[in-house]
Amino acid sequence: RAAPVRISKATMKFSTAIVTILSAASAANGFVATPHQSSALLVASQRITASNNNALGASAVAASATVNGETETAPPNGEGAIEETIRLQINEKARTVLAVSTSGTLCTKSSHDGIEGSPFGSYVDYVLDDEGCPVLLMNEMSMHTVNVRDDPDGLITLFAQLGRGSEGQDSSRCSITGKLVKVDDDEAQENIDAIRMRYSITHSYADQVMDSPRFAFYRLEPSRVHFVGGFGVLAKWVPVDEYKEATPDILAKDASDIISRLNREHSEDLALTAEHLLDEQDVERIRVTAVDRLGIDIRVTKKGPRANKLVTDEFRIGFRIPVISVEDAKSEILKVFQEAWEKANGYDWGDNEEPGSTVPIMKIAADALG
Repeated sequence: RAAPVRISKATMKFSTAIVTILSAASAANGFVATPHQSSALLVASQRITASNNNALGASAVAASATVNGETETAPPNGEGAIEETIRLQINEKARTVLAVSTSGTLCTKSSHDGIEGSPFGSYVDYVLDDEGCPVLLMNEMSMHTVNVRDDPDGLITLFAQLGRGSEGQDSSRCSITGKLVKVDDDEAQENIDAIRMRYSITHSYADQVMDSPRFAFYRLEPSRVHFVGGFGVLAKWVPVDEYKEATPDILAKDASDIISRLNREHSEDLALTAEHLLDEQDVERIRVTAVDRLGIDIRVTKKGPRANKLVTDEFRIGFRIPVISVEDAKSEILKVFQEAWEKANGYDWGDNEEPGSTVPIMKIAADALG
């Protein structure tokens, strides 16, 4: 075997918990490590044989299947063969955006003198019920409430987008259109209690107003759902029944923090990944735009074939197995960074497998973003 290798300080700082995770994995497969061997341990743990990996990871994979469905990733075998295993389905992405955002722009048709019929946008808070329908706590005096009351059969749209960790139009966003219907007293009490509980937990001010006769809950019953993955990446209508059946991604609440930290602290690792795993040269800028249980999206801007021309592509780097926690995601990302570092530094483990060769990778947008 090659001599023990080091990893960058930024990578080592990413998560102290990873050493514990990898120690357990190595011990189960005959590796014994002392604290100062953590770098070699990180590499060695990635080289565990497939049979041992299957035995060691059986419970983790089973738990992942329970939480996330039966989706598992696989080594690259053509982009078409791996797309469904390393990317969330569109309905999952749309449900995730609306589950994470909890606030957005409500677009109603104005009934105010002088601007009758024009679009009217209001900032609103909301929560989702069990079917993914947004529920809003609305004041009877608010302009959007008046607009809805004056046109009870009209359609309205709620627009929401992911915030921190993304830049401007890089953000995933979703528009959900339908009728806004007041939640009346005839609804099952357990449903009303669940809505009240969910709203008070998500929006702390709600406890002060939800019992006031001036406030009432309204549910948006969707007839159309439209998802946009980011600038120049993806835009698609999502069938309402598929949206309702979807589950938000398990990393949804933490994805923005992970993205921010990767872009802030791991520029060196990202650059190595672009050059040695994505085979991108003359890179001007690289950043992570999305993280979920199946992998990460990386956007690469590089010099184009013509002078002063920049080309921007987006890649999907999949995890070998779906993750079930933030720590699992950090571990998988560290493995990708480590294999990029190994390849950059010419390490050969003698197993006829070049570092990074089994990382599932596909290009998801080509020169449409610059």
